[in-house]
Amino acid sequence: MSNSTTDKAVDSDLLRRLYQFIKPYRWYVVLGIALTLSAAFLGTVRPKLTQIAVDEYIRNKNFEGLLWIIMLLVGALVGEFVLLVANTYLTRWFGQGTLFNLRNAVFQKIQSLHVQFFDKNPIGRLITRTTSDIEALSDLLSDGVVNIIGDMFRIFFILYFMFSMSWELSLVAISVLPLLFYATFVFKAKVRDTFLKVRDQIAKLNSFVQEHINGMAIVQLFNKEDRQRKKFKEINAGHREAYVETIFYFAIFWPLVEIIASLAMALVIWYGGGRALMGKVTFGILLAFVQYVRDFFRPIQGLSEKFNTLQSALASSERIFNVLDTENKVADPENAETISEPRGEINFSNVWFGYNDEETVLKDVSFHAKPGETIAIVGATGAGKSTIINLLMRFYDINEGSIKLDGKDIRNLKLDELRSNFALVLQDNALFSGTIMENITLGNPEISEDEVIKTAHKVGADQFINKLPNGFYYELSERGQSISMGQRQLICFIRAMVYNPNILILDEATSSVDSETEDTVNKACEKLMESRTSIVIAHRLSTIQGADRILVMHKGEIRETGTHQQLLEKEEGIYRKLYELQYKDEVLPASKSA
Repeated sequence: MSNSTTDKAVDSDLLRRLYQFIKPYRWYVVLGIALTLSAAFLGTVRPKLTQIAVDEYIRNKNFEGLLWIIMLLVGALVGEFVLLVANTYLTRWFGQGTLFNLRNAVFQKIQSLHVQFFDKNPIGRLITRTTSDIEALSDLLSDGVVNIIGDMFRIFFILYFMFSMSWELSLVAISVLPLLFYATFVFKAKVRDTFLKVRDQIAKLNSFVQEHINGMAIVQLFNKEDRQRKKFKEINAGHREAYVETIFYFAIFWPLVEIIASLAMALVIWYGGGRALMGKVTFGILLAFVQYVRDFFRPIQGLSEKFNTLQSALASSERIFNVLDTENKVADPENAETISEPRGEINFSNVWFGYNDEETVLKDVSFHAKPGETIAIVGATGAGKSTIINLLMRFYDINEGSIKLDGKDIRNLKLDELRSNFALVLQDNALFSGTIMENITLGNPEISEDEVIKTAHKVGADQFINKLPNGFYYELSERGQSISMGQRQLICFIRAMVYNPNILILDEATSSVDSETEDTVNKACEKLMESRTSIVIAHRLSTIQGADRILVMHKGEIRETGTHQQLLEKEEGIYRKLYELQYKDEVLPASKSA
């Protein structure tokens, strides 16, 4: 009993929240309800007109009156048709408008969430939330809400006309309803669970397909097609079984409804036929009752179908609102500070951080980057280099200590103001489907086409861009796969330069380019890093020898600090060992102590 009560509370809460997205169209909903009620009345008045035609005009051979009744029947039929067409168009129109608003809300929420959320939620699952789950609401919002009300009033109108003609026959007709209610109750409990299973399986399918299409080159390289095909077959089988379970319940429920409806019809004919032979019921009433009983179970079947739609929609909306309700662990402060004169000064003070409670990634990290200074960070994989960048741009919040930008704690700054100070170039070039121009400007109207072209010329990227069809308006495929990796990286550098940041961050930015492209990029970097603070993470130590200061990280701690030459002079130092590993065939410069 408590579970049922809880389910009802959850369902009502979900419907209340869905209403917030329908609210802008509430007057169209009211109009749709008016149209469907009018259509429901005209649909149920026809058997009554048939009864009048038989009992009052055919029986009395009144052909003139019969003609008027026929005209009324035709008028009711045409009126119902027109109302249903208008209602169908209107409800689907505002339903799609509601889905439009809901889909925008989900995408906006996903964009605003902290990076850690995406570490724990597969991309395929989020794609399901913004596509399949929202689409599952389409039938409910476009058709179900208004037509549920219409079906309920159609039942009410039918019962009204039935009881007005014969209360005895009406009781006979509805005597089978307890059977129908019980079947519907059992059906409801089973179908809700199966729809939840189906949505889970769809999310798993999307996640698996998305991951393996992105990693198809690896799958083919290691000849894992058969193994991955078997895995997909297992996930696909889980989806099929969940869906077959819903089919099973429907395969039982719909025929059961038909049998109950036929039973009601048989009872009416049996009892009504006997009453008609006794002269207690007219033939017109019996004929009208046969039509009403047939029509009575159609809206009940419709309600059962709408209930199916409602269960699917509630299962999907529960997942959608779980995303919308996700607490953003990295949010704007209530009383935000501002930086009046950005300089690009960075100060890490006793920073501790871990991506989870079990492992500490950064341990008591402190350093200071002066405005215009170039700081390089080196260390083995997993030392915490990229974590420093993630914390600086507040993709994650630190556990202890403080990070300040121009003397302001970054937790006291709005995220958009904080991140507007940075330009970031990663090893994994972040490009989107669209033109090269769109990928460079990212839709910023303040960046002109001339500025982009001039910057591309400085980088030396205009040569390959101008050779492409349509030049800067060449359409890139997903993730820029239609051009080489080095060319993709050059586009990312142009993007960083045109945004003219106070702080430039290069995270292994040249590790994926060839030597010739790297030389071009390095020259562009020298210009880009002039008079601005720069933080460079690199495995190739040759790219950071000119840095003002190098931070050597090991197991989450800064172990060494100094210039390239100063660090090489430490014979047992970590940096010197890294250098020797990379340049073991070259002669190291003699230390000053030698």
